[in-house]
Amino acid sequence: MKNSLSDSFVEAVPESGTTQSVILDNLTTAVMLLDDEFKVITLNLAAEALLDTSLKRLLSQPVTSIVAEEHFKVDLDRSLTQGELFTRRETEVSINGEMALVDYSISPIDHGKSRLLLEINHRDRMQRITREESLVARQETSRILVRGMAHEVKNPLGGIRGAAQLLDRELSDPGLKEFTEIIIQEVDRLRDLVDQMLGPLQPPKMDGVNILEVLERVIQIINAETGGELKLKRDYDPSIPEFPGDFERLIQAVLNLVRNAMQAVEQVMPLSEGQITLRTRIARQFTIGNQRRRLVCHLSIIDNGPGIPPALIENIFYPMISGRAEGTGLGLPMAQSIISLHQGLIECESKPGETVFNVYLPLTNDSISTAGVSEHHRSEV
Repeated sequence: MKNSLSDSFVEAVPESGTTQSVILDNLTTAVMLLDDEFKVITLNLAAEALLDTSLKRLLSQPVTSIVAEEHFKVDLDRSLTQGELFTRRETEVSINGEMALVDYSISPIDHGKSRLLLEINHRDRMQRITREESLVARQETSRILVRGMAHEVKNPLGGIRGAAQLLDRELSDPGLKEFTEIIIQEVDRLRDLVDQMLGPLQPPKMDGVNILEVLERVIQIINAETGGELKLKRDYDPSIPEFPGDFERLIQAVLNLVRNAMQAVEQVMPLSEGQITLRTRIARQFTIGNQRRRLVCHLSIIDNGPGIPPALIENIFYPMISGRAEGTGLGLPMAQSIISLHQGLIECESKPGETVFNVYLPLTNDSISTAGVSEHHRSEV
């Protein structure tokens, strides 16, 4: 079995910048070349993303150490010994200890030495992309409707306030003036609420932003608000470079998410028993909406609160939706709006005892090198 893609794999790891290398690294399919002991000879960026590791770490290691499933090992062995192509559709395998739904094909290659070409398509990823496209479309429609409604509400509020001020000047009875003051105060409260729904009016100021500086500022604010009572755990990848962003607005977005997590924890336990983890990673070949980004910053905010009710989780990014009686339901929509301004996305996964908000922010191709991006460092406060 020969083709140009297989031949380029068999010869050696393609040199960076060659046509073969460019093609391989822009495929959404994870492609790996294995020797007769199923050890990795080379792989593309999609495979690094799928296996959550780098070629440097996996080189000369058996792929079965990461993809640990008995039928997968059997198929590799059969393809090698029988020289046949094996394909499985919609099968579950364990990747780094987590179950994933995948399609995979194993092709034997006779090029002087026994080799296997392994291709894996992550079905869960395709389903997530479809779900994200729908989520982005719904949120954009929601923002348009909310902004239109907010403008329609704000215009008459100005007239009501002006009329109340004129009436206040004409009244001499202090008892009646009390009512006009209430009208003015309530109009101002509604105006502030509408302003929050409208979001920031000025375009974002895009400068070079270090995500760790954003997180450290948020931690500083939360520690001040809680007196250091809440446990905040750092789990950072320090190799993430600066990317274009609005520093102050990103602080506001992350702060809203962390405050939301903190308030969830407070509902069921003392703050001293709560924990929020701030985790950063780099994700490769990641699709946001209908655009595939070569590299993105992946921020996870994880709390040990009660979780979000299933009936609520699909709607938490819509305005005025809140799981707390005293909540305004504007913190999460505002965070989503800010992240959307950065061409990013927020997703939420929740179960009792653990809620995860995943924030994805694209990195420009010329602002990042793939070298060393898999080294993770952890610290705790």
